[in-house]
Amino acid sequence: MLDTVIQGLSSPLGMTVVVGTLGLFLAGYALVGGKAEKVDPLTRLREEVRTGRRGPRSALSRREDANELQKRLEKFKAFLEPDNAKEKEAARLEMIQAGYHGANAVRDFHAAKFIMALSGLLLGLAWTLLRSDDQEVSMLMMALPIMAPTLIGYYLPIYWVNKRRAERQDQIASGFPDALDLLLICTEAGQSLDQSIARVAKELQAGYPALAEEFATVTHETRAGKDKMAVLKDMGERCGNPDIRSFATVMVQSATYGTSVAEALRVYAGEMRDKRVMLAEEKANVLPTKLTLGTMMFTVPPLLIILVGPSVHGVIEMLGSTDFGL
Repeated sequence: MLDTVIQGLSSPLGMTVVVGTLGLFLAGYALVGGKAEKVDPLTRLREEVRTGRRGPRSALSRREDANELQKRLEKFKAFLEPDNAKEKEAARLEMIQAGYHGANAVRDFHAAKFIMALSGLLLGLAWTLLRSDDQEVSMLMMALPIMAPTLIGYYLPIYWVNKRRAERQDQIASGFPDALDLLLICTEAGQSLDQSIARVAKELQAGYPALAEEFATVTHETRAGKDKMAVLKDMGERCGNPDIRSFATVMVQSATYGTSVAEALRVYAGEMRDKRVMLAEEKANVLPTKLTLGTMMFTVPPLLIILVGPSVHGVIEMLGSTDFGL
C-alpha cells in the first residue's frame, strides 16, 4: 500500500494534486483561520464601558464573535465578489430572489463554494491515499475519486440556491392571485393602498411566506420615505415575476392618470384569476400526453402477453411435437 501511495504521489497527476491541495489549504487558512486583528486594550475598555457589556458575555458580544468570520471574509472581498458592477448586481439579484437578503450574500455564496470544494478535494485525496487495494490503477481512476467530491462540493451551493430560487418564485406565482383579491377587498373597504399592502402581508404569512415577506418589505420601505411607485417596481424586480411587474406598472399608471386604484385592482385581479384557470386547463390538457408513455410501458406489454401469449405457446408446442420427416 505504501508503495502504491508513493508511486501515486510521484506521478504528474499526484504532484499536481498535492501542490494544488497545499495552495488551496493555505488560501483557506488565510481566509477563515488567519490571525485576528489586534484591538487596543484601552479602546476595548472604552467600548465595554460605553455599551455596558463588562462582566458576563452578552448576546451582542456573542454576535460579534459570530461575525468574526465576516470580518475575515471582508479582506478577500475582491476575490469573492465580481469586479464588474453589472455582474455584481445580477448576482445580488439572484441571491435576493432565492431569499437571501443579507448585504454579504454574494460574498458568502462564493466563500461557501470555495470552502466546500476545498473540503471535497481534501476528502477525495485522503480516501485515495488511504484505500487498501494494492493493485495499480489508471490515472483516470485515481483522479475520479478526487475530482468527484470537489465538483460536488463546488456545485452543491449553486444547486441549493437555484432550488431555493425556483421554489420561492413558484410560491410567489401561486399566491399572487389571492393577494390581489385581498388587496381588492381591503381597498374597497376604504383602506389606502399602503394599509391594504400591510394587511395582505399579515394575512399571507401562513400560506405564502415568501410573498408576505415581499409585501412587508414594500410596507417598510414606504414607511421609511421611499417613493411608493419605485418600491413597487423594486418588488417586481426582486420577485422576478412578470405578473408582479405588470401589477407595479398598473399601479404607476393609476397614480399617474388619477384613476381609481380599486377599479384597476378589480380588472387586474380578474385577469389573474382567468390566467390561473387557463394554466390549470393547460396542465389538465397536457396530462393525457404525459400518460401515453406510461400507458404504453405498463399496459400494452401485459395486454400483448395475455392475448398473444397462448397462441405463441400453442405454436411452440405444435412445432416441438411435429415430425417433419427428418
